[in-house]
Amino acid sequence: MSSILWKSLVVSPAVLGATLLVSATAIAAPNTTTEVSPAAQPGVTEVAQQPEMLAQTTIDQVNRYSNEGNQNNSQSQVTSVSQFSDVQPTDWAFQALQSLVERYGCIAGYPNATYRGNRALTRYEFAAGLNACLDRVNELIATATADLVTKQDLATLQRLQEEFSAELATLRGRVDSLEARTAELEANQFSTTTKLVGEAIFAVSDAFGDNTGDANNTVFQNRVRLDLQTSFTGRDILHTRLAAGNAQAFSLVNDGGVGINSAEGTQTFQVGAGTGDNSVSIDRLTYEAPIGPAQVYLAASGGRHSHYAAVNNPYFFDQTDGGNGALSTFASESPIYRIGGGAGIALNLPLGRGGGILGNSSITAGYLASDANNPGLSQGLTNGDYAALGQLNFSVGDRLALAATYVHSYNGTTGNLFDSGTSSSVNNTLSNTFGGDVAVGTEQSNRLLNAGSSNSYGVSAAFRPSDKLSVSGFVSYHDVTGFGADDDYEAWSYGAGVALADFGKQGNVLGIFAGAQPYSFNRTGVTAGNDIPYHFEGFYKYRVSDNISVTPGVIWLTSPGQSNDNDDAIIGTLRTTFTF
Repeated sequence: MSSILWKSLVVSPAVLGATLLVSATAIAAPNTTTEVSPAAQPGVTEVAQQPEMLAQTTIDQVNRYSNEGNQNNSQSQVTSVSQFSDVQPTDWAFQALQSLVERYGCIAGYPNATYRGNRALTRYEFAAGLNACLDRVNELIATATADLVTKQDLATLQRLQEEFSAELATLRGRVDSLEARTAELEANQFSTTTKLVGEAIFAVSDAFGDNTGDANNTVFQNRVRLDLQTSFTGRDILHTRLAAGNAQAFSLVNDGGVGINSAEGTQTFQVGAGTGDNSVSIDRLTYEAPIGPAQVYLAASGGRHSHYAAVNNPYFFDQTDGGNGALSTFASESPIYRIGGGAGIALNLPLGRGGGILGNSSITAGYLASDANNPGLSQGLTNGDYAALGQLNFSVGDRLALAATYVHSYNGTTGNLFDSGTSSSVNNTLSNTFGGDVAVGTEQSNRLLNAGSSNSYGVSAAFRPSDKLSVSGFVSYHDVTGFGADDDYEAWSYGAGVALADFGKQGNVLGIFAGAQPYSFNRTGVTAGNDIPYHFEGFYKYRVSDNISVTPGVIWLTSPGQSNDNDDAIIGTLRTTFTF
């Protein structure tokens, strides 16, 4: 029976918390705090993840048991310890166990292995301590040190077992049940190194505004991501993410009823997975690990600059187009992070430690190639399309973060600038459907008529004056050099947002964002338009529970397609996000 208790202590900290920890508190001297740490006890460190409900149930059972004797207030003569609801410090049983604990070190965690306290114990608590001593004596006998145990102590233990036989039997039954539950969990556990993090998005959305409104209907769309996060050392993480969905962006229409080739108004759940027919694909396969002072990022597929670089857009950015941030991809992050993607390597290196002007700064560098898997001519890791990023990060305390970003990219064929490294050119035009990752900008700013390179510069900042207020923004400039005649052009983009955290309820977020989608003027070979396409957005994320949030919001687009002759477009969305 005593060995069963010891196995229970090895199996579950829930029983440990209901026995030794409760006992330690109950018998502590007045105004003295004494804790029994599970980590300090042999064999307990390997069982650190038992359900909280199990622990609470055990504690509730202990409380119910300790209250059973309070219903009988009979003043009749007491002839046995078993007639007490509590074991008092003056009882022979208490003093006997105290002596055994101090001489055999039955209960670990007390200074000098002594059994302190002068407060009464419930009979269940006392039984737990008794079992600990029984286990210790059995251990001494098993290790050929039985001569350390006296016959008098054995007789005392036998008498104590007889007095507390009911409590010991109850404890044995609970331990047996706990062992069975633990065995079932171990037999059916998913992995010792991997956890599953999931996200499912349901969204009801519609577009309004004259011709654009007439060309679109109300839709109910979804996207699901299942991320297998594996850690081999506790400091590294391997992401293997599966994704599927059926969403696609709305079609923007000009005043002549013709569709506008633009990625304006694209929402986060409308990019990043599959072909739009709920087929499953691996949209991210990356590994991150520390090497010395640096944090290294490796991407085999689906790598993005925003995976490893600081975006500085709190509450709007959510793990690369996740379902808990802004509605639109434009408000989520600066367009500069959507230049290139795929497979490659990156690292973050701190420039200083502690105080000083460089104490809170770091440098980020990364290289991602979208054709890294293709062994063909003008393809591969170094000869195909790629984007190299360098970023200097600086922070002032925990209130202000700044970043200066540079990205150099190369496109060997026609395509789009802000394509996140995906093949998203269709007949030399944008593809703003679900299958493409051209999530921001107009045709004039995106479309590459021939092969070319670009140099992009951006700055971003996030300021948090209080725990419930965040202000962030970015500006980016893009200088594109094409390899064909009249292929050179320049593009701009900027935006700023204000987020109110815990607005109305803890976990809620009210966000307002405004800016200009990537645009370019006076380009030849693309649709004419020299007006700035402004983007306004407001959303309110209401946290239903820790795992469910509902986000209603509105996106207002002016001068879509860079022409104020086109009617404004308004997109309304009710997004529900499940995380698990």
